[in-house]
Amino acid sequence: MIVLDVLKLLVSIAAAFLVGRLVAKLHLPSILGWLITGMALGPHAFGFISQSILDARWFNIAIHILECTFGLMIGTELIWKTMKQAGKQIIVTTITESLGTFVVVSLVFGGIFYFSGVPVYLAFLFGGIALATAPAPSLSIVNDMKTAGPVTNTLIPMAALDDLVGAAVFFTVIALVSAGISTQEISVFAMLFYVFLPVFLGIITGFITGKLLRLVKGKKASVAVMAAMLLLSWAIGMYLNESVLPMPVINFMLIGMSFSAVFANMISEEQLSDIMDVMNPVIGLALIVAILNLGAPLDYHLIFGAGIYTAVYIVSRAIGKYSGAYIGARATHAPVSVRRYLGFTLLPHSGVSLVFTGIAVSILSGPAPECASIIQGTIAAAAVINEIIAVFIAKKGFEWAGEIHKRVDA
Repeated sequence: MIVLDVLKLLVSIAAAFLVGRLVAKLHLPSILGWLITGMALGPHAFGFISQSILDARWFNIAIHILECTFGLMIGTELIWKTMKQAGKQIIVTTITESLGTFVVVSLVFGGIFYFSGVPVYLAFLFGGIALATAPAPSLSIVNDMKTAGPVTNTLIPMAALDDLVGAAVFFTVIALVSAGISTQEISVFAMLFYVFLPVFLGIITGFITGKLLRLVKGKKASVAVMAAMLLLSWAIGMYLNESVLPMPVINFMLIGMSFSAVFANMISEEQLSDIMDVMNPVIGLALIVAILNLGAPLDYHLIFGAGIYTAVYIVSRAIGKYSGAYIGARATHAPVSVRRYLGFTLLPHSGVSLVFTGIAVSILSGPAPECASIIQGTIAAAAVINEIIAVFIAKKGFEWAGEIHKRVDA
């Protein structure tokens, strides 16, 4: 049975790749083809990628390994000597676009819920979920369309920091709401510790990896050491998720990101280039599987049942992301293209939002089932609609910034 499911996944990856190539011929990002393939083959359409596959332990293990691998794409770009000048700009812009989104969405839904008799605390959960940015779609456009320029250079490190800020705010909100409506006591400090735990783990294993890489010579040895330590980092994360922590909250992309950021700053540019020459095709595969995993659970039927809450959520989140990014970029004197177009590349959302929604629903389902239904229905429909729109808009953002097909690979 497992062999058949693995074959189905391999066929789905090949189909996504081919559809992506066809979509690329229409001058659209390949990710749109991958996303549509995932939705079409998922349990809500043809069912080729069944729910049992998505829930299978082997599939989740593979996804977490690929998430760690995908983190290499971000972490290896965080070279300190090239980031020193833009460091303040990236940090400030990340904070303003994240908190700006939280404030706009929370205020809009707070007003709606206040006058409609829905508990106002639900608005802050909407705001906490809205912070999340799914980095895979925009970064796949960077990879697929070989973008280069100020917007791309700002987006890549922001993808990592945005996940951290988003998770920190969401888990703080969920802990405060849970403490107010549930008898289950959840410590805010414990939640924040869980958020930053994968970063601490990646830093430790990345430092050891950097030390080991300094002792070896040659491309094969360097890749072998890095791959072995990446798998060790994943294994520790899995152990913590399944055997130590009270809930599975480890973000494996953050493990891979912090792991690679540390060792990348400890070795020569030549050695790092050797490693990434081998890993880039693997990262490309990881991106396809990540988008398939993003698209498969999305139910396209929800598009037809989407209500006013869904529309308000999509629009208010877009306003928060764009205005927050613009304010941060302007305050730090970022290039004009970053001010105008960075916000468009931050709209992809669904993967992380669905994880956050699942956590919120599990907290609300006992004490406030009606609120759980509101948040689940709204975000599920928004995930489908927003993701398709966001891919187009993100691609246009890079296009308007004049950064498509500007990267020259060595």
